[in-house]
Amino acid sequence: MAFAPPTFPERFNMAGWFLDQRIEEGRGGRTAILDDQGSATYAEIHALANRVAASLWARGVRPEDRVLIGLSDGREFAAVFFGVLKAGAVVTMVNPELPEADYDHYIGYTRCRALIADAALITRIAPTLRAHAAICHTVISVGGSAEGAVTWEDGVLPADAAFPTYDTSRDDPSVWLFTSGSTGKPKAAVHLHHDFPFNTECYAKGVLGFHEDDLAIGVPKLFFGYATGTNLLFPFAVGAAAVLFSDRSSPERLFELCARHRPTVLTSVPTMINKMLQCSEGRDRRAELASLRVCISAGEALPEELYRRWKATFGVEILDGIGSAELFHIYISNRFGEVRPGSLGRLVPGYQARVVGDNGQDLPDGAIGTLWVKGDSAALCYWQAHEKSKEVLRGDWVVSGDLFRRDGDGFFHYAGRADDLLKVGGIFVAPTEVEGCLMRHPGVLEAAVVGEEDAEGLCKPLAFVVPRPPATAGDELAAALIEHVRRELAHYKAPRRVEFVAELPRSDRGKILRRALRS
Repeated sequence: MAFAPPTFPERFNMAGWFLDQRIEEGRGGRTAILDDQGSATYAEIHALANRVAASLWARGVRPEDRVLIGLSDGREFAAVFFGVLKAGAVVTMVNPELPEADYDHYIGYTRCRALIADAALITRIAPTLRAHAAICHTVISVGGSAEGAVTWEDGVLPADAAFPTYDTSRDDPSVWLFTSGSTGKPKAAVHLHHDFPFNTECYAKGVLGFHEDDLAIGVPKLFFGYATGTNLLFPFAVGAAAVLFSDRSSPERLFELCARHRPTVLTSVPTMINKMLQCSEGRDRRAELASLRVCISAGEALPEELYRRWKATFGVEILDGIGSAELFHIYISNRFGEVRPGSLGRLVPGYQARVVGDNGQDLPDGAIGTLWVKGDSAALCYWQAHEKSKEVLRGDWVVSGDLFRRDGDGFFHYAGRADDLLKVGGIFVAPTEVEGCLMRHPGVLEAAVVGEEDAEGLCKPLAFVVPRPPATAGDELAAALIEHVRRELAHYKAPRRVEFVAELPRSDRGKILRRALRS
């Protein structure tokens, strides 16, 4: 039967769909969150979200006002996220570990009426908050007191506070998701209330098969839309639960939490998949991940070598996929029983895609072109970026800027960002292909390829490599890697030079910062 994309009533608030309905279904007593403080039920999160909404209204926050969240992962993040939506206001959220200069940008850009953040963050950015006090008039600190802020205990109304979820339209703004900022300052993709439930129905339920007995845990943090979905919205949509922890993700921390809580869904990124494999070398750690039914990977294309090593080491399936801030979450994904290593899978039901050439025409299978995607979770616009909005958001289509080829079976293969593609000897080279080849060498832990000009001003591939012990950096390994690529790929794709580094520069979302390597 043909897939029927979900629809939602005209009067619709996503907080009601993700949270209030669980209470109406009689699931208030079910565990919703396991965090550093213990466990919290749906009824407890619901009551706390109502208190947040009532407190914001009492302090003058109104529908469509922006509220900035700068919180570590935990029940307070969940309560604030849903509380802002219940108030009819708009969620904006960023990494609580960013420096003060970044917060000066985000507060000015969002013109947030309120900031709810970790006390340590508020203390760190006190001068910025004073400078923006005329607009950001409410500051609530979580986890202690901070200059110019009211504490969580004093700033959120008492437990008996009630608040009816504001009567928003499905087409009202709900959440701003920030792009990764790979080409400058991050831009906010403005999303509507129906966008998130749409993807939840299509991807979380349709592809991942999220159900009420699932327990989710994730590497990325909730401020990142990827994790907002898998670690909060997807489990809440079905009455499941999530493990949240405030400290940074590390392999040992993930193994410890998985052994303790026995999650079924792990949200990860290729970098952490690689680190968990390194952490397991010489040790049998299958038992610690034995409860997992699936690992999700996104953020960057997963190298085929990493997929095969993970499956051989842990026996847990990885479903690699691609999503974006512009479409909220994953729209192309591998699926259970039909994973094709090295590809990002097929279209998620409810989404359409085209591979488009420079002339705007659809390209045949096998050809590399720009990916255009259509689905009803697409953002309305970029905030304060009219020209960029017109360039990327063209009617129903989102022009991704990612280069792909589609094979004859409908599987999509990532070829890199359009601005990452190298033209070597007049022929285009996808860095991801060369990186995947390098990763297959036993002496390589991680690799990234960019272009550099030679003495004649011609573009040549340059490889940055993190060696895998016991291999050591040096001319001998560099020559072996160049020869390895020449044997496996066309000769012109081989790096002309190899630089060895201790680690690759990455964003707070785990993506390789190629512009830093190029500079």
